[in-house]
Amino acid sequence: MRQQQPALLASRVRVWTLLVLIFLAVHFAALFSPGLLDDADAAHAEAAAHMAVTGNWVTPYIDGIRYLEKPAMYYWLAAIDYHLFGFNVFATHLPLALAVLGLAILGWLWGRRAYGTRGGFYAALAVLTTVGVFLFTRFYIPDSILTFFLTLSLFLFLTGLEDRKPLRLYLCYASLGCALLSKGLIAPVFFTAAVVPYLILTGEWKRWRELRLFTGFLVFLAVGAPWHILCGLANPDQGHPIGNIPSFGNVHGFFYFYFINEHFLRFLGTRYPHDYNKQPWWVFWLGQIVWLFPWSLFVPVVLRRAWRNRHLFWSDLRYNSNNTLRFLDPHMTALEASSTASRLRFRARTGLLLGLNAAFILIFFSISTNQEYYTWPAYFSLLMLTTGALSSVEENPEALDPDSGTSRLLNGVHAVVAVLGLLIAAALAYGLWASRHLPYVPDIGALLAHRAVGDYSLSMSHFFDLTTASFAALRFPAILAALTFLVGPPVAWWLRKQGHHLESTVSLGLTTALFLVAAHIGVVRFAPMLSSKPFAETINAISHDNPNSYQLLCYGDQTDCSSVIFYTHHFVAPYAYLVHGKYWYFEPDPKHNGGIDNLFGSTMIWGSDYPDARRLFLSDTNLVALWGHGKRKFLVVPGDYQHHIQKLLGGKLIEVQEISDKTLYTDRPLSQP
Repeated sequence: MRQQQPALLASRVRVWTLLVLIFLAVHFAALFSPGLLDDADAAHAEAAAHMAVTGNWVTPYIDGIRYLEKPAMYYWLAAIDYHLFGFNVFATHLPLALAVLGLAILGWLWGRRAYGTRGGFYAALAVLTTVGVFLFTRFYIPDSILTFFLTLSLFLFLTGLEDRKPLRLYLCYASLGCALLSKGLIAPVFFTAAVVPYLILTGEWKRWRELRLFTGFLVFLAVGAPWHILCGLANPDQGHPIGNIPSFGNVHGFFYFYFINEHFLRFLGTRYPHDYNKQPWWVFWLGQIVWLFPWSLFVPVVLRRAWRNRHLFWSDLRYNSNNTLRFLDPHMTALEASSTASRLRFRARTGLLLGLNAAFILIFFSISTNQEYYTWPAYFSLLMLTTGALSSVEENPEALDPDSGTSRLLNGVHAVVAVLGLLIAAALAYGLWASRHLPYVPDIGALLAHRAVGDYSLSMSHFFDLTTASFAALRFPAILAALTFLVGPPVAWWLRKQGHHLESTVSLGLTTALFLVAAHIGVVRFAPMLSSKPFAETINAISHDNPNSYQLLCYGDQTDCSSVIFYTHHFVAPYAYLVHGKYWYFEPDPKHNGGIDNLFGSTMIWGSDYPDARRLFLSDTNLVALWGHGKRKFLVVPGDYQHHIQKLLGGKLIEVQEISDKTLYTDRPLSQP
């Protein structure tokens, strides 16, 4: 007998009303604040803004310097937005939010076909309420866009092959070309690493003619190759050296830099400049549980179900019309039996394809150099496998019998979530209580302990800088998060024990959504430390009547003040000058020549040594010579270099503004022109 659908799932309008409301609250509302952050966020926005203004859609530039570490797709998307919405954070981050929405829609379509309506709903809900998906769309990186196009190509491949639809296969190749344009060669590598074993294990390799390999490859090249060819022609090998650094030798053109240095050498950890970390193995694997929270907590249920159904899985995987009869029963017609068998086969094949995709990506980045968000392309596959298994368990009365092992394990998961929620709420309550007598300080950066975990090259490094005093600046989001964790997980556990399984799972998703809203408010409070936008607003206000009356200088790497450059529109001429911006370094040391110790190359080295590159890189000597002469100078100095710059320029420094550990200086009183 068919089970009656719960009221929520009986109506697609209700399902998508809930999903859209979650998307608007968690992802869309976050598009308007805070401003662009320093480092990759504003730096990549600069490249897109340069394209929008100059019309050069081939070669990305940052501060007038070639910047070709990544392909151009996500620069194009932001550049189009700038024409539509202006130069702001909403236009910059909109492609990321739309990619998440696209993945939610894809989760609904794919999950509904493989696991039924409940499975599709859970997959979409998980995409919208997963911690890692939220965290790694707070700054402008291409991973969510890559994940959307890569996942779409896998979906089109599977359904095109299952339904014998050649057009879908061609769309698959086109989507893979878009994925190539999103983040380079890892897109076809990840696709092939999933598809080839899939074809072998299912025996579908015998249908290789139906894959349209030759014409499909032409479609892939038609989408992905033109930009690479044009960029190679626009950025040839001119044999220019990079200083006296023997590890890189002569700089080659785009093809060497992009394909060899940025792909193969990056994977091996020998890319130049070497500015990426490799997390300890236990941190890497533990991180996947954190980034996929709360849905990762259901993995034990998934593994138990997979082990118990392992024989049925392989049987379903290779189902054909000859074993349709095993699905016949007195309550099922032959057509229903055939449809059920086809759905079970699609479910098994979905599990195999997504499992291969996720496993390869996780293993790949566990070997390679890595950042926390590098495994983003595996999130969708892992979430689909988890929510699909969860929905299947919830729709199986035998599995949910109170005495069954699956039921006990599921209740155990909720007990763990409830206890974890109480511990988090208690920790937040302690921080709030300890800071109850401290005044609210808008600039949270002044309250943090600068522990430099991972030398801040990890995207989550600043999390470890939180102190008791910082809770004074985080009271409202901390209270909201504490109440969420105090109430949400126990309610979800109680609903599960009462047999309200859909309501329990939805409750957990809504709990996470509310927590992510609180987390975004916290990110906004962190903005003074993570962004230099207030400096740009000050400069724009001072120079409002004559925006060309000053020169902008940044001390250190370009990424340290990229948001100032973006918001003062120095992404086109006149560009900002960078003092020692060709290199980044850990500590200033006046005992060494030029006052700098631990010298390392920045990501702008390659483009800066082209013969026609803008001469924007200054030494300390150049800075001293320029300071106080010609146009007014505004100098942005990160905290690490404060002592050095004060010793270098002495009484000639006039402080304009200070936020967190950064300071904006000028070379003459503001009353003077």
